[in-house]
Amino acid sequence: MPTENFEQMLEDYDKTIRNGEVVEGTVINVKPDEIDLNIGYKSDGIITRNEYSNDSNLDLTTVVSVGDSMEAIVVKVNDGEGQVLLSYKRLAQEKGNEKLKEAFENQTVLKATVSKVLNGGLSVEVEGSRVFIPASLISDSYEKDLNKYNGQEIEFVITEFNPRKRRIIGDRKTLLVAEREAVQEKFFENIHVGDVIEGTIKNVTDFGAFVDLGGVDGLLHISEMSWGRVENPKKIYKVDDKVKVFIKEINGKKIALSKKFDDENPWNNATSKFAVGTVVTGKVARMKEFGAFVELAPGVDALLHVSQISRDHVEKPADVLTVGQEIEAKVVEFREDEHKISLSMKALTEGEDEAEEVSTEE
Repeated sequence: MPTENFEQMLEDYDKTIRNGEVVEGTVINVKPDEIDLNIGYKSDGIITRNEYSNDSNLDLTTVVSVGDSMEAIVVKVNDGEGQVLLSYKRLAQEKGNEKLKEAFENQTVLKATVSKVLNGGLSVEVEGSRVFIPASLISDSYEKDLNKYNGQEIEFVITEFNPRKRRIIGDRKTLLVAEREAVQEKFFENIHVGDVIEGTIKNVTDFGAFVDLGGVDGLLHISEMSWGRVENPKKIYKVDDKVKVFIKEINGKKIALSKKFDDENPWNNATSKFAVGTVVTGKVARMKEFGAFVELAPGVDALLHVSQISRDHVEKPADVLTVGQEIEAKVVEFREDEHKISLSMKALTEGEDEAEEVSTEE
């Protein structure tokens, strides 16, 4: 035996190691569930699958090869069989904890992949150290199903660091809120009343629809959806529909939207289209005791007073008309500045000179 090898063996035999010490060695054998490591000690070191990874099904031969150099931490100097029990996982956790401690102190933004979806939140790993992100700190809005995050890479900050109690808490919500506020600030710097913008329907209610304008929501009220009458917004829009609107009003962080563009205003050509004496066709939209409102075009309603429905006496409009019924009548009054039109069915049979003057006042 060469002298140098013998001297090395004596040196390795006399070498001492302690629990918790970090050692470096060379892989001399790999099995699916165990790694043998030459650590320059009188006994070889072993790393079991459980001490290499949290993955209980991991085949170690797929991640480590003979001749690889590795660092590990000493768990037990003598495992009962004359070998040194080592842990690659615990060393990684210690290094991960150092990184997490530094991130906690500096509020550094970290990025990691979600490894598990738990009942109360998400679990991610940073260099072997686990971080728990509670459900309340995952998003800036309520999340019903957290499974969509499984395997997804997310960003977060550490808000609590106590490795002794295995309590390392991450917070994603804070980043999302800050990002949203930055987007909103930039958005409001660049928009003005009257701007035309395209958005996406985010939610539809009985009174209107909320539109995502690119990180900022605006309200498209039912009264601003059309120049015509809208009975139910849910019959017009659904979530994810694209819609072109203009900004009607900005009040602090609240944005009122409208689809009633001026160039589409049905009253623009009403003067010639509904001039006095013109015979028009329309549908009964709604009825009151004093008369019926007739839709001549989307957004243009005219009043058919009860006294102008027939030559015969009519007590109330509902006695002879029904909502949705199409009727023909003559325009007997047109007030352009007030957007008011009065009709008469009686004038069609009596003659224009005999038609009574009708008031548009309700």
